[in-house]
Amino acid sequence: MIVWAVANQKGGVGKTTTVVSLAGILAQKGQRVLLIDTDPHASLTSYFDYDSDRLDGTLYELFQAVKPSSELINKVTLKTRFDNISLLPASITLATLDRVMGNREGMGLVLKRALLRIQDSYDYVLIDCPPVLGVMMVNALAACDRILVPVQTEFLALKGLERMMKTFEIMQRSKRDKFRFTVIPTMFDKRTRASLLTLKSIKEQYGEAVWNAVIPIDTKFRDASLEHMPPSIFAPASRGCYAYQTLLTHLDALERKRVQEVVV
Repeated sequence: MIVWAVANQKGGVGKTTTVVSLAGILAQKGQRVLLIDTDPHASLTSYFDYDSDRLDGTLYELFQAVKPSSELINKVTLKTRFDNISLLPASITLATLDRVMGNREGMGLVLKRALLRIQDSYDYVLIDCPPVLGVMMVNALAACDRILVPVQTEFLALKGLERMMKTFEIMQRSKRDKFRFTVIPTMFDKRTRASLLTLKSIKEQYGEAVWNAVIPIDTKFRDASLEHMPPSIFAPASRGCYAYQTLLTHLDALERKRVQEVVV
């Protein structure tokens, strides 16, 4: 089971779009995909047409249990109307975790332990993170094999990327292995000087950690969200979907390399 966390400490950079786009492509390839919504705003949950306020159980219940059983995980996991895509939904109550349970022992590893209990049930897990450093992001980073960092190609987004790198540095102090991360330039518009200069700056600062292509601006992403459909199903021939297919090929190559390193 491969686990990717999609994270950035700035909102509006394409995190949920990245999660849904990759999930749709993987599902169409026959891969079993679990999506985990760790953002109290529940954007990913809403994307799949679920009202988080009306659900009987959400991710919050796993954190209440601290050491959730596979039965509880399966109970709160929802099927979507798309083959091979399941969803562990969020709710607004996740926003209270840092205040109510943040100091409880083991709270940073709840998600990692939960995924170990269901590791044979899915091929890929994609975690949609909130744009703030707290219990939820700590859990996502601790549980994942690689962090995907979408960055909008405009200058204000560079500050969010800098904060994300500082977060990695802080968390690295208590982690034996280094975080593996890939920076993904998003919302790229080759017609604008701002996009071109920002992309150049990202590559100069972060080098090989930056994916060597971009996710372009594509109105099909917005249209797909209105229909509550993964873009690869709604508009498979769109340039945005092609870009995510290229990204997935790149990420899978990185995963093969990681597994080889572990074996050696």
